[in-house]
Amino acid sequence: MVVGEFKIGIEQVQGYEFRVRFDKEHFAPLLMDEPPPLGRDAGPNAARVLAAAIGNCLAASLVFCAARKAGVKLERVRSEVKVQIIRNENKRLRIGSVEVTIDPGLSEEERTRLGECIGLFEDFCTVTESVRRGIPVKVIVKGFEDAAPEA
Repeated sequence: MVVGEFKIGIEQVQGYEFRVRFDKEHFAPLLMDEPPPLGRDAGPNAARVLAAAIGNCLAASLVFCAARKAGVKLERVRSEVKVQIIRNENKRLRIGSVEVTIDPGLSEEERTRLGECIGLFEDFCTVTESVRRGIPVKVIVKGFEDAAPEA
């Protein structure tokens, strides 16, 4: 059951530099680029944006769970996301692992009240739980629609 849908636009600026335009006019465009030797490192690459999405979603999920389940208002949450890039058996670069460290900035008393959320909050994270399970992605290249492999 689909409960929402959105589209974003991505347009090449030059080389490996792309501008992402979001579906809401009040969202600023995002410039993305690959690091050298491919790109100019003018913006984050896709792996960094994915890491940011995972870290942000987990932090927001912890804030949600803390407020709704434990009655703790978190206001100083910080996250750090460590990503390891590996080569697969075909020598292609892949994200090998993601490690997220979240500091909710709590006192000892507040940590005790938050205890229930520690086992729950990850389940509220749309991005992390989707990435963990794998997401079907259909790819269509205009002019080559008949050549698209099945997902």
